[in-house]
Amino acid sequence: MKTILFGLAVVLALTAAAPAQSLSPQDILAASDKVRNPGQPFKLVNTLTEYVGGKANNTVVLTVFSKENKATKEYSTLVRYTDPPRDRGKMVLMNGTNMWFYDSASKASVRISPQQRLMGQASDGDVVTVNLARDYKAKLVSEEIVKDADRKDRVVWHLELAAANASSVYSRIEYWVEKGTFRAVKGKFYSDSGRLLKIAYYHKYAESLGGVRPLETILIDAVDQNLVTTMSNDHAQATDIPDAWFQREYLPRLKAD
Repeated sequence: MKTILFGLAVVLALTAAAPAQSLSPQDILAASDKVRNPGQPFKLVNTLTEYVGGKANNTVVLTVFSKENKATKEYSTLVRYTDPPRDRGKMVLMNGTNMWFYDSASKASVRISPQQRLMGQASDGDVVTVNLARDYKAKLVSEEIVKDADRKDRVVWHLELAAANASSVYSRIEYWVEKGTFRAVKGKFYSDSGRLLKIAYYHKYAESLGGVRPLETILIDAVDQNLVTTMSNDHAQATDIPDAWFQREYLPRLKAD
């Protein structure tokens, strides 16, 4: 009888695992995108805090507006500086493969790279919304157990992501996605030369905009782990966003909140 029950348990376990096993690495990455990104246009407040040796050193508060093109699966994102007051009126716009920085003082917008540093370990490309499955080709490295930001063990898929088009912010990413939930646990981001730039932990999963999403990303400098930047998302809400907001020519007409 015990043998029969054991055999049945094995069959049930294999049956339950079969759908996950049939997923390609690209499917896993796309499912993880759906966990991170809402399906509707949204706005949120992104607070970046830079820590040096465990002590807060600098803080920037941004209001982020993001909208997906359903045909291309590409996001357009407008980032507006809210705090400190001296930066209010500055904006970053990502539309397609183009990113601009706008300064309301000079009323000039200049082309910038998504890898340009915004503050601490956070680059401009880290605060915009992206569908990784669109911008990267995924390969399964292995199935592993890794520690999350709270030092808890997570069973994950370890993916290797290679840039697939000009929209890719980084040329290469190592990405760990929890099996079953498709939640991103950890990422490693590399420069075009192959140098490890930063390590990210996706943290504080909670209900937001119709799904359970990471409300905090912890970015750790790859060389000096005393340099840490957190990006915390708050006050997320679905909202209609005019398409004109994502046009470079329209930036001077947008007033600071």
